[in-house]
Amino acid sequence: MSANTKLLTLLLTLVIVSCSLEKKANKAFSNGEFESTIEIYNRALKKDASDPVANFFVADSYRQSNRLDEAEPYYKKALDNGLDNDSIRLFYAFSLKANGKYEQAREQVNEHLENVVEEKYRARGEEEISNLNSIDDIRRSDSFFKVKNLEEINSNQADYAPVYNDGELYFSSSRDDNKIYKATGTPFSNIYKVKTKGANVDTTTIEGLGELINNFDINEGSVTFSPDGKTMVFARGNSGKRKGTADVNLYIASNRNGTWTEPRMLTINNPGYWDSTPAFSRDGQTLYFASNRPGGYGGTDIYSARRNSRGRFYRVTNLGPTINSAGNEMFPFVSDEGFMYFASDGHAGFGGLDLFIAKRQNGKTTIENLGEPMNTTADDFGLFLFRADRGFFSSNREGGKGDDDIYTFVNEDPNLKIVNYYLTGVTMTHDDADNLVVLPGVTVRLLDNAGEELDEKVTDGEGKFSFRVYEHERYNLVGEKKGGTEQYLITRQEFSTIGRSVNRDTLTQLVTNVKFDTLMVLEKIEKDKIFVLENIYYDLDKSDIREDAARELDKLVTILNDNPELVIELSSHTDARQTDEYNLKLSQRRAKSAVDYLVSQGIESKRLTAKGYGESKLLIEDAQTEEEHQVNRRTEFKILELGKPKKSDDEFYEDRFFDDDGDL
Repeated sequence: MSANTKLLTLLLTLVIVSCSLEKKANKAFSNGEFESTIEIYNRALKKDASDPVANFFVADSYRQSNRLDEAEPYYKKALDNGLDNDSIRLFYAFSLKANGKYEQAREQVNEHLENVVEEKYRARGEEEISNLNSIDDIRRSDSFFKVKNLEEINSNQADYAPVYNDGELYFSSSRDDNKIYKATGTPFSNIYKVKTKGANVDTTTIEGLGELINNFDINEGSVTFSPDGKTMVFARGNSGKRKGTADVNLYIASNRNGTWTEPRMLTINNPGYWDSTPAFSRDGQTLYFASNRPGGYGGTDIYSARRNSRGRFYRVTNLGPTINSAGNEMFPFVSDEGFMYFASDGHAGFGGLDLFIAKRQNGKTTIENLGEPMNTTADDFGLFLFRADRGFFSSNREGGKGDDDIYTFVNEDPNLKIVNYYLTGVTMTHDDADNLVVLPGVTVRLLDNAGEELDEKVTDGEGKFSFRVYEHERYNLVGEKKGGTEQYLITRQEFSTIGRSVNRDTLTQLVTNVKFDTLMVLEKIEKDKIFVLENIYYDLDKSDIREDAARELDKLVTILNDNPELVIELSSHTDARQTDEYNLKLSQRRAKSAVDYLVSQGIESKRLTAKGYGESKLLIEDAQTEEEHQVNRRTEFKILELGKPKKSDDEFYEDRFFDDDGDL
């Protein structure tokens, strides 16, 4: 064989090996096997350390397996050797930030913004510039937190997502000799528990939740419990059946006689996407979780789902752009005082995931970084409060025992005074004898002053409901009775906390609960039933709608908008101090004037009939005083037509999603 033939054979062999290597690495990357991708491309980098493609895939594998700090030199080499696109420079900036190199990160983001084309990467870059410019302000803010590594339970593997429930601390860990998860090169994680009093753990009691919950070759983690501890929701996935993280889903199990039932997948999962990090609200009626499903604002967003009386979840809602950013939001937790804590790499922070708190104040939700030492350039996430001033969280910061570690913290703010405001009420109706009686099963919605729904409850057997409310706000309560054979008017009433706040300077306890009481009366809808509109006044012998009358008619507009199935007769009545003919014409003009006003406010004319009765239906026949005449001069509406009864949420979702046996 000639020398040229030998050289050509060698070159062809190298090309074939290189192509085979690249094909194998790309397949591993597309399958989410990032640790394998790193190993394969590192072999290529030993031969050519400047290979831009190999450097990029190693960097991106580190990024997507939550090792952003290790990605920095590889992104730099990929850029230095000519590889450039709409994302690489931005991700390089994130890796610089994860290593605390904020000025260099700012330079890279600015250069990224000069050349970026794709809108989602432009938005993320613009957001990041603002975030980087906020770091000094965050550092200057007062912090009263003290943190400590919970060394007793941390291992040399990942330990994260601590949750306290009934004297036990539950957490996720990859400490066991499980199958290796190819994305990170570490064992699959399971859920564990340990007995604890606050942050004092009894390490002799650490144990896994058993084979019914934990699997050898699947990740389980991020658990949450209903307030009564009888329902558990957790994430399970990365089985290899789908690429990457596409098979991470939420599962639910029930505790029966001290034993967990076989977990089943929740119907709110979006198949093919990542649904994880669940957290129950304090009343157990809402489940919060993170998802990368389509329609969000960034990578992963935080969503909510309502829970009906049968324990099924529905109405998945994105929490919106105040909490969700162009980055990633996850690990929500709602505290007793109604604040949401969560982790994000999209809001202004130090690098990686930072811990934030979302507070509702004066009708607006504000986002605040918890600052140092709660946050570092590493990933800080998974916060849980077991008391108002202390709790647990997770971090992979320097100085830990392994990958992710569990930390405890205490908030020593001397001015920390937590005031919880609650609006409690009872829903009632009038019986046939016109007595007020309890009306259970009413859906009551709490709306803010702009009409946005904040919460929803279904009243219990005693007609009771309760909402968390906040200082200096105006609300609307909307009550609706669905299901059953009887129909009731949807009722709306106002409530305000303005001027009703307690003086924190007078408080001596860490936590103070304040309750406001209210009563909601829902009237039964019956054909020909008459309702009197109070305070509808007209000037003497006139039919013009006065300003004070318009305010009262606006309430009828609301009733008709809330109850679109109603068709009514609006009637006007006079006293007997004029002739029958005069009073009849005057009352007809007044009724017509009122109907015209309702139409001007958007009510369809076909739903309205104007009828003047003059003095033909006096309530007080021999009225003598002005007050008695005023009783006779009234405006009423009568129900002419009824709509079909509305199904309750349970009935609606049962019909839509479940068969007669209760199966999907």
